[in-house]
Parts: sequence; C-alpha cells; structure tokens
Amino acid sequence: MKSLNSGRLAWAVAIAAGVAVSACGMDTVDDKTKYSSNRRTGKGQSLQKQDNSGIFGSDGFTLFGGGGDKADNSGGGGGGVGVNSFLWRASLDTIAFMPLASADPFGGVIITEWFSPPESPNERFKINVFILGRDLRADGVRTAVFKQTKDPTGNWADAPVEAQTATDLENSILSRARQLRVNTAQK
Repeated sequence: MKSLNSGRLAWAVAIAAGVAVSACGMDTVDDKTKYSSNRRTGKGQSLQKQDNSGIFGSDGFTLFGGGGDKADNSGGGGGGVGVNSFLWRASLDTIAFMPLASADPFGGVIITEWFSPPESPNERFKINVFILGRDLRADGVRTAVFKQTKDPTGNWADAPVEAQTATDLENSILSRARQLRVNTAQK
C-alpha cells in the first residue's frame, strides 16, 4: 500500500510541475507581443514592438538555421551556430579533401584527422581551423597546420611547416567565404 501511495504522490508532483511550467508561457496580449517605451529616441513616448514569444523565439527551436526568409543574410551564423556561417561553410569546403575528426559549430573549431597525400605517402598533415567570431572579417579565421614525416624505422616524427602555409589556407577560406556571401546576396 505504501508503494501505491508514493506512486500517486510522484504522479501528482509531476502533473503539478507540468501545470506550473506551462503557465509560465501564458500571455494575455494578442500575438504574444508587448510594447515598451523606446529610450534610445530620447522622447520616451514612442513605442517599440517587442517579441516575447518565449525563450526559443517565435519560430521555435532551430539548431542549424532554417529560418527561411527571416534568416539573417549578414552571415552572422543564424539559429544556433555561434560563428559566421560563411566562414564556417567556407572552412568545411576548403578542407573537404581531408577526413574530419571533429567539427564544433558553436565553438567554431574544425579538427581534421591526419591525411597523407597520394603523391607523398611518407608525409601526413593535420589542420585545425578556428573561427573567431560572428563577423565576416579577415581576422575572423585562424588555422594551424601540422606535418609529420615517416622516419626510416616507420615511426612518424613532427616536421616543420612553413608559416606561409597557414596564411595561404586562411586566405583560401576567406576567398571562399566571400564567394558564398556574394552568391547569397544575388539570390
């Protein structure tokens, strides 16, 4: 009998919590909008429409954009991606020939696996790409290129990489990002 009462108590608590949480989203103003004074104009009398449709916005929760016509065409990343969407896509396009180890669109980090070009099987490369913000700027992307060579015993040893290699890769990413932005603006 005790387990039956504790089961009923658990259901009652769950239902009460559900009702309490659902009541938080209730709004008495039409179309879930409210008005407040706009202090930036200095007049204090003008009204600005605010969207108070919930924590996920009026379109609900979106992970990788999909806002359709409402999408931000400035390349700011949109719905969940924490970095510039043009730089993100351009980075993935530029290093598409290499296998990915991880890609974090929220942190803006792309890490590849080691890759050996077919023409030089005794060398392998690894690239880390860091997208540093939501703006499409020349300093918005950084890359790190690593190189290893196979020694006579068959072990991989770190080898130096020219500094220009990382700069050339960054310039390729920026060029592709500009192309993507121009293509989006023309649509």
